[in-house]
Amino acid sequence: MRGGALPPALLCAALGFALAFAPRRAILPSLLALATCACAVVWRGLDASWRDGAFIGCWISVIAAAAAVHLPRGVPIWLAVALGLNAGAWAGAVIAVAGAPVDLARSLPAALLCLPGAWLVATGRRIALKVAASWLIAVALLAASLPLITPTPGYVPDHMD
Repeated sequence: MRGGALPPALLCAALGFALAFAPRRAILPSLLALATCACAVVWRGLDASWRDGAFIGCWISVIAAAAAVHLPRGVPIWLAVALGLNAGAWAGAVIAVAGAPVDLARSLPAALLCLPGAWLVATGRRIALKVAASWLIAVALLAASLPLITPTPGYVPDHMD
């Protein structure tokens, strides 16, 4: 959970779930904001010292985007675009410090979960998205808290390396 396309893909999936609860006219601007911001951050690059901060920011953003599905009136347009910009920044940061540019192409399509998600919301099956988003919140909390606890064997180099 500390590299490659998986953390940004989970962030894009959480954004897709949130966009399923947004007005249809908010989906395209949010997806464009996601892609543009992520590409800009990957292209610009980040120093390796940003590694821990990028992952914490990514996991916090997964929690925020996934929690947006629980808003009582859905996701307003301004919030959808803001979530897209935020997801793009943190997905790009994680890929810039721990991945390869091709990981961007692997993770961004997960945001297209908003399309079947919007159908689920429109047909009254929104509980499926809320359950999936809650699972993403749990995964993000676990992934974010793991580096904060005492070092676990296998997560830090030992004296034999």
